[in-house]
Amino acid sequence: MSYENNARIINDDIFDLVNECFRQEKSAQNINRRVNFFDTYNNYFVLTDDGSYSINSKEINHKVETLHTSTGAISESFEKFIKPMKFDYNKDIAILDICAGLGYNTSAALADFIEKSSKSKLTIDMVEISKATLACGLLVPSPIREHDYTKKAIEDELIKQDYATLSLEKAEIPDNIEINIYIEDARQTVQRLEDNTYDAIFLDPFSQNMAPELFSLEFFKEFRRIIKDDGIVATYTSAAPIRAGFIEADFCIGLGPIFGRKQGGTLASPNQQMLDYALPKNDEIRIALSDVGIPFRDENLNNSSEFILNKRTEERHNARHNTKISSAVKTPIFLGDEMGDEKLKRRVERNLAKMNIPSTTSKEAFYIIECEKNYSEKQDLKNNSRNRILDMKKRLKNVKNGNYLIT
Repeated sequence: MSYENNARIINDDIFDLVNECFRQEKSAQNINRRVNFFDTYNNYFVLTDDGSYSINSKEINHKVETLHTSTGAISESFEKFIKPMKFDYNKDIAILDICAGLGYNTSAALADFIEKSSKSKLTIDMVEISKATLACGLLVPSPIREHDYTKKAIEDELIKQDYATLSLEKAEIPDNIEINIYIEDARQTVQRLEDNTYDAIFLDPFSQNMAPELFSLEFFKEFRRIIKDDGIVATYTSAAPIRAGFIEADFCIGLGPIFGRKQGGTLASPNQQMLDYALPKNDEIRIALSDVGIPFRDENLNNSSEFILNKRTEERHNARHNTKISSAVKTPIFLGDEMGDEKLKRRVERNLAKMNIPSTTSKEAFYIIECEKNYSEKQDLKNNSRNRILDMKKRLKNVKNGNYLIT
């Protein structure tokens, strides 16, 4: 099976139906298949709470999920990818939208730009590996007017790629807006992009376990090269390996908005001043000290998802009790705490002892997490998530090697 088929996420049935729809459009030049598609197959689309539609995923671990939160598909785009941005609307803006899907994130960016800017130019580069997924963006009802512009750009590219045939989208994209679409592996796209190009990168793969290659350290290093000094990367995930990867790729990190989930997403920027809020304290501790904070690696930006997942599992195993505290029972978050649960305490302290930390309340424990005494939800140039995580990593290494002085 090709990487494209492995990487696409939409339900198998809708995938086949969409491909057949456009095959028939091409062979018969009949507009009815596309025009009537949504009404005919609306049971494959999922109405979310804000009135916009999502699509079911293919079965993953015996479970089917929607591509967007049930709270609202288009609302999610505004809340997670637009509101955290700090665009200067007096200047031209460039956005990279990775895993563009139905085009909602791009459409939300268009709406925001059109509302707030009159003289500058907006360029959006959409990257999506699946033609059928982009085609679904043509078939769903537009949740906002600006989605019609996105549809026009999608249709033009699908015609260019000989997937679609008929020009049915009539919206005229404003002269100061340019939408480019790349239908390919995003890892190959980013390597061709110019340095210091983007004000924002929207990173929206379905999940880290489905597409670890789009959350790897090496992929983030490409982000670091192509993003502007004041640019922001936004992603919905709060996962430790993703946040650890951003830090190792020389990004500052911060907490993204909470919408439709229990935890906020992640923001990353070369400039600490672009990030207002720190990660939760326990997240910082686990990223810094635990094997869960080992990033995904894809050295040549061409490995399979399975290979990347297996290599990280191997690296975690090798790091546990050697360079990292075991993530079992979330051991590191108990550093500095008096533990009342004796059974849990024994498990935690067995893990700590293997890293030369006698107990959760030992001098070594307090030495490692000393920087967390200054924790604040608001970040600044000195007191922030990146600096605290790097400080704790260094102190853990010192304790393990016996190369430290506790006063």
